[in-house]
Amino acid sequence: MKKKILITGGGGFIGGHLANFYHNKGYNVICVDIKKKNSWFQFNPKIKNIVADCRDPLVSDRITKKVDYVFNLACDMGGMGFIENNKALCMLSSVININLLKSSKKYNIKKFFYSSSACIYPSFRQKNYKLPKLKESDAYPADPEDGYGWEKLFNERMCRHFYEDFGLEVRIARYHNVYGEYGSWRDGREKAPAALSRKFAESIHKKKNKIEIWGNGKQIRSFLYIDDCIKGTDLLFKSKYRQPINIGNDKHVTINKLVSILEKITKHKVKRVFDISKPKGVDSRSSDNTLVKKILNWSPETSTEKGMEKLFKFVNSEYLKFRK
Repeated sequence: MKKKILITGGGGFIGGHLANFYHNKGYNVICVDIKKKNSWFQFNPKIKNIVADCRDPLVSDRITKKVDYVFNLACDMGGMGFIENNKALCMLSSVININLLKSSKKYNIKKFFYSSSACIYPSFRQKNYKLPKLKESDAYPADPEDGYGWEKLFNERMCRHFYEDFGLEVRIARYHNVYGEYGSWRDGREKAPAALSRKFAESIHKKKNKIEIWGNGKQIRSFLYIDDCIKGTDLLFKSKYRQPINIGNDKHVTINKLVSILEKITKHKVKRVFDISKPKGVDSRSSDNTLVKKILNWSPETSTEKGMEKLFKFVNSEYLKFRK
């Protein structure tokens, strides 16, 4: 019989890509999301799709019964503008993971995957522009992003304790700024790559040559293209490694560089208007991939330039549909 995979947050960006990946691999995939189906980023009618709220423990029990593997990607999250202004909402996502862990223990789930984030890393380690790379051991002493980062760090430990106390096999990915097609680009939850792609589309089609940039543009980030994210996730899930591990790109850029990449892609030069009153996040964050290369023999294959070209094509197409 086909192995049965449950993906919570299956109507979301990474969840939707992961669902299609495993469906194409021949698994029996079940997707669950709180959003109405017409709001899912990807909807595959060949997959069992359920609208439900995993904050309800009865829902959690119902959907995990007779499942082999659980991938928990369900949470309230978004770009910096969202997580800095919705700390309580982000932390309430803890209820989802606790419920799913308890249900997984109850029904003897073979393996449990938790999607964590680079936002768990301490803010005091993210102020050095010359040393932006964060390795897994940098997580403590703890000082994560308020709200969202604390929720992720807390649930990393919950997963660890469910293995230590109950033997539940867990896998934990610390995702670093995943981007690509079929994700948020205009709903207030979009991250920098999609937000800047939208701003370029607006600038081009409205025949304006300026765009707004949050912060001073000197912030350092590494961006991981979705196809690389899915491959890294699959390798981690199949591995025997139970500790949190970076799934990110170790090639970093500034936000200003990201704008320059879009200028080259679109052949559209813009005037940059910096708004330092807007949320800009930490000064410097990138992924140290030393451990993931050693454990999984994995490295991203898609350059930021190539990934942004694909993303802009998608956002520009969606923008034109939206204008009609």
